[in-house]
Amino acid sequence: MAKAGNRVIVTLECTEARGLGKPPSRYTTTKNKKTNPARIELKKYNPFLRRHTVHRETK
Repeated sequence: MAKAGNRVIVTLECTEARGLGKPPSRYTTTKNKKTNPARIELKKYNPFLRRHTVHRETK
């Protein structure tokens, strides 16, 4: 049985795609709410723009 912990599943969405009229790329990952309470930003690949862009955590 899984423990109830601090890790939650978050969605990362591209910050540059909407301004260019392209569909946003989304990734899912987990984070520890206790050690990282703020929203995370990671550079991930956006296949619609064909380059690496900043992806920010959404609600």
